[in-house]
Amino acid sequence: MNIKVQNLTKKFNNYLAVNNINFTLEKSKTLGLLGPNGCGKTTSIGMMLGLITPSSGEVLINGQNVNSTNRNDLLSRMNFASPYIELPKKLTVRQNLEVYGRLYGVKDLKKRITEISEDLNLNNFLNKNTGELSSGQKNRVSLAKSLINNPEILFLDEPTASLDPDIGDFVREYIETYKSKNQITILLASHNMKEVERLCDTIIMMKEGQIVDRGTCKDLVSRHGRDNLEDTFLEIARSKNEMA
Repeated sequence: MNIKVQNLTKKFNNYLAVNNINFTLEKSKTLGLLGPNGCGKTTSIGMMLGLITPSSGEVLINGQNVNSTNRNDLLSRMNFASPYIELPKKLTVRQNLEVYGRLYGVKDLKKRITEISEDLNLNNFLNKNTGELSSGQKNRVSLAKSLINNPEILFLDEPTASLDPDIGDFVREYIETYKSKNQITILLASHNMKEVERLCDTIIMMKEGQIVDRGTCKDLVSRHGRDNLEDTFLEIARSKNEMA
């Protein structure tokens, strides 16, 4: 599945959160969405998921508007993970996966939960209340939830936030392997520049609701005359806006 964002704009009263952004994410590619806090990343993802209605413009998934009246089939082939959106705390990990699996109509759900739990090392706390987990464990459960329906498009918001380096590397390697095996399309929002360099085919830089630059990691670093993506990010974040 591919994503095409056309003239996407979102205003909240007099505040312009996203200002006329355009891009295409091709099937089986990973796009990194970067920018400082408040730049419009989360609002953009919300519109791509159909959770926020644009003020103008549109998001097309395989040519279909994500806000169309017959979008249920489309949304069932997508999913989202963020450590900032908590799962029900009083449900066990297994119960949370069962609830979301049923919402997505996953066939042979018991088998799927077994598979994803083994893949992400959840078995030791499957029957523990989600609210009692460490932040790192919650991150892995959130990722498991986002993969429960074997999505064709996956939105990831800071998937390795709060993880120690070893577990963070495990999650990144798992995402790489899963993408390669299933040929899914991924949009990744992250402040971890090494993560973006490792996982993303192309990168979009946002600032104050606008796209201010885009390209491969190598292209961006070269164009700005920097040594690495982090230095490039800092230069763009601190510079005056220029439309890309």
